[in-house]
Amino acid sequence: MAQTREECLIFLNKARDALDELSLLDDQEKQLNQEEKQLSQSLSAEKKLIADTIQQTIKKRREEINTTYDKEIDKAQTLLKKAKARREKAKNQGIKERIGSETAALKEQNQELGTQLKTLFKCHHVPRFCRSPLYYSLYFPYRIKEYFFLFLGILALFLALPYGIYLLLPKQEILYLALIYLAVILLFGGGYVLIGNRTKMQHKDPLQKGLEIQKQIRSNKRKIKAIISDIRKDKNESLYNLKKFDDEIAHLQQELKDVLAKKADALNTFETVTKNILSDEIEHNHKEKLDQLQQEYERATKELRDVSQQVKKKRLDITDQYGTYLGNDFLDPLKIVELCTIIQNGQASNISEAIDCFHAMQKRT
Repeated sequence: MAQTREECLIFLNKARDALDELSLLDDQEKQLNQEEKQLSQSLSAEKKLIADTIQQTIKKRREEINTTYDKEIDKAQTLLKKAKARREKAKNQGIKERIGSETAALKEQNQELGTQLKTLFKCHHVPRFCRSPLYYSLYFPYRIKEYFFLFLGILALFLALPYGIYLLLPKQEILYLALIYLAVILLFGGGYVLIGNRTKMQHKDPLQKGLEIQKQIRSNKRKIKAIISDIRKDKNESLYNLKKFDDEIAHLQQELKDVLAKKADALNTFETVTKNILSDEIEHNHKEKLDQLQQEYERATKELRDVSQQVKKKRLDITDQYGTYLGNDFLDPLKIVELCTIIQNGQASNISEAIDCFHAMQKRT
């Protein structure tokens, strides 16, 4: 049965009202979507702020504990280092005094021997340079070391030196080398023989006595070196009165050990107890705001879900009730108004005619 014009208008007005309601629900859904997004961002930002605050606070407190104890540890280590330095200084002074005490007799004997040697040579008018160890090494060698160095000296003077001079000449000939060797032999060899003849021949007895004195002096020096070596190797430090330093060092070492233990305990307490308390306090300080944001977010999410369901239902209802008749192209409030106008003006008696008329008018324009 065909609808009357009035029924058609009522149908179209209901369709327009339904579309207006759907438009309002769409706007509400968009607003709720935006609100939910903003609340989600605010909630995430607040959670991040809480996490960052906890992390920074814990890091700062941990660094404060480390800094405080490290200062005390540095002080203790500095005092311990100074105490060990004072002990080492006292020990070295004790070793020095012990060396001086145990070698005093030998040093005094060497001084007396030196005075005897000087007096002996002075009385016999022996040249002063004859008292030197170098002279005795050259003219009265008796140790393997002296013979070795004498041999090296001969090689250097009579082999290396002439050949070195020869290499420096602008023109090198064998004759020049022979002349250089001859000159060096005459100069140094002749000098050695001349000095030996002038001293050993004229002052043989005092030089022999001087050699015995030199041997005694060298023997005493070897003994002194042996004593010094034995003293430095001696592990017994009881002779140097170091007990007060050892007591001080032991006390400082115990203080350092105590500070290290306290630091370890403080850090352990912080990690197992204090850190959790700080986290709870910070979370508590932000709880009210966080709960409020959480509630607002949940409210917006629920409202969005409800409105989305309403939009879905409304859209399906419009499709079922009006879309099947009008078609998707005319599910538009403005087009529906134009259809109503066409019917009211008597240009069409039903909706189908009104649609055809609308299309015809669109073609003409």
